Amino acid sequence: MLSCVYRQEPQYNAPGMGNPLVPGYFADPTIKKFGDTYYLYATTDGIKLASGEPQVWISKDFVNWYNYEMEIDLPSGLTNCWAPDVLKGKDGKYYYFMGNCQFGCNIYGYVSNSPMGPWKPVNDGKPVIPVGTGKEHLPALDAQFVQTEDGKISAWFGTWCTSFGGLGWAELNSDDLSIERDGYIPLEQLPDVFEAPYPLKRKGRWFMMYSSGDCRLSDYVVHYAWADSIYGPYRYGENNPILSSSEDGTIDSPGHNSVIEENGEYYILYHRHDNPHSSGGEFRQVCADRLIFSDAYTIGKIEPSHTGIDYLAENSIPYKNRAFKAKTHASSFYHLLSPPTRFEKNGVDHAYLPEYATDDNNGTLWKSGSGALPQTLTIDLGKTRRIRRIMTQFEYPTFYYQYKWEVSEDSISWSLFSDKRSNRRSGSPMIDDGDTGARYVRITVTSTEKTGMYAAIWNVKVYDRLFEIPSFSNSEMAEGPGEMGERRLLVDLDVRDLTVGKINGSISNQGELEGEFTPVGEPLLTVTDNVRSISLDGESYLLLTKPAPKTLDWNAPFTVSVWVYNPEIEFGECVVSWNSRRNMLQASYAALMYGTGPYGAVAHGDGYVDVAFNEVPEAGKWHHLAITFDGMCEYIYVNGQLDRQFPLMLFVKTEQIKIGASGEISENFTGSITGVRLYDGFSTGQQIKEIMYETYPYDDPYENNQF
Repeated sequence: MLSCVYRQEPQYNAPGMGNPLVPGYFADPTIKKFGDTYYLYATTDGIKLASGEPQVWISKDFVNWYNYEMEIDLPSGLTNCWAPDVLKGKDGKYYYFMGNCQFGCNIYGYVSNSPMGPWKPVNDGKPVIPVGTGKEHLPALDAQFVQTEDGKISAWFGTWCTSFGGLGWAELNSDDLSIERDGYIPLEQLPDVFEAPYPLKRKGRWFMMYSSGDCRLSDYVVHYAWADSIYGPYRYGENNPILSSSEDGTIDSPGHNSVIEENGEYYILYHRHDNPHSSGGEFRQVCADRLIFSDAYTIGKIEPSHTGIDYLAENSIPYKNRAFKAKTHASSFYHLLSPPTRFEKNGVDHAYLPEYATDDNNGTLWKSGSGALPQTLTIDLGKTRRIRRIMTQFEYPTFYYQYKWEVSEDSISWSLFSDKRSNRRSGSPMIDDGDTGARYVRITVTSTEKTGMYAAIWNVKVYDRLFEIPSFSNSEMAEGPGEMGERRLLVDLDVRDLTVGKINGSISNQGELEGEFTPVGEPLLTVTDNVRSISLDGESYLLLTKPAPKTLDWNAPFTVSVWVYNPEIEFGECVVSWNSRRNMLQASYAALMYGTGPYGAVAHGDGYVDVAFNEVPEAGKWHHLAITFDGMCEYIYVNGQLDRQFPLMLFVKTEQIKIGASGEISENFTGSITGVRLYDGFSTGQQIKEIMYETYPYDDPYENNQF
């Protein structure tokens, strides 16, 4: 009899997995080694179209990483650093390059005496590689830089390359980074190239790796071609695509890679989606796996894994993590339920369990059951142990959390181990030192930098010894902490007792926010289909004199409710808005809409995570519309019935409250509105029905067969 042993890849949520490489949402990784230290530069993801703080991960062994927020003197108006790369120049200085599309898609350059910065702009802050370099109108993004034998710097870049006929390159003078010549490699040589070129030289031959597909969806993959010269001509390689999604979907959308060589072995770093896959496809995580060359011309198929590649140098923490696989208990945990979306084709049924905080896996996390604070997580170490250091990896490394650690022998009487309830520094891991003996450790998260951030932890590690750690720390932040809402009725617009006709003066807001609704244009008080209401003509709206409070900022839970009559349903008409529409990055905006199209129910920014109605409410009738958001999932109700739910996170900035307008004239509402309510908190389905009955605009609740 013959027996065969098959390689069985562990589940993504198994303890001790080496992928993702670092905890948090990061994309477009570039890996460098300067001296004996690894530096991982990446786009900070998971925040409104990858617009998080520029940062770097630092490690001595490729397993234990420390995050640092870098100081970069960005040009005024720029808010993101995409797809960074770093090059050590022949002058011994370090050069940081990143892309940005806010003033055209350009590559900017910075210089520092350290690979960690602080970074100062070169070229007087103007782009080093402007849009249109190499080929007319070609977006200059996703750049990688290599030093050639003749002392020049070769830059490779491009996105949407399939629409522009090829991949761009430029040769720079290494003294002043000026472009000496440029060009592009046509699609015929790099089939399906979309973005993210990575040139790699091996044994005198150049391999050009690149990504195709949509990085937000499952069709994102890595290809390669090879050439005898860095500028081609290139020949499409075998085994393409060499890196793609796994069959079970837990390794989803792998791409935008870089490569590092250690002791003759090659390793590929790339990003993939988190699990479960967050809406928008921009909650990516960095992974690493082996890269194998079959021969001088061929890269083998890459086996993307959850296990990763382990240590590339001596373990910098040679002591046991006493919290690994320890029993846990939490004040609450979130259970996400969602029907299928384009990001999760089978829907989501996932619990963010407390035990995920002690599994030493950067792909799983404990998340509290709501955004309410404080929240606690308790870890049972099994027996009394000496405790010298606790390392905590919170969900967002680039935002600060305020918390305290306590210890106990019996889980009844507790003493303070570390007090960070006034902390204003971000970082991962957060490190708390002391010297005590205890069986139980408990963290209480009391506040977060941003409103609506959950208490959420990738990993907790407990050690009975101290060891060397980096000396750097992030600067303290002046902003925050975020203000939590209490489901207060902030806005209550009720016109049932007002006189029909022209609005003279203003209408009082009966909610706790107070203020007055002032008319813009000529809204009227009318009776529409037996309901006293505000009639809007597409040019008029109401503006509240009090701005929306900070309890509705960022990812804050909210509830908005309104009775609305739309005589003719158009593409997208705004019923209620309360935050800024100026920064239209993904999920940076929220407004209740009534119309057809992708943002028929809710508008969220750049068009990719907007929410449509399952069934658009019929025109020419009164309907009760409501949206409620708990910080993880949004629910749309029509006439008291759940119409749609959609998982997402928001990154909004509060502004003026408008009834019938968004700030974009083409979205002004035409029709009638009454019974507007806005709360700074989440509402259950039963509470939505209660609001609907309380604001019912008819004298008789059974009139017109509404119920």
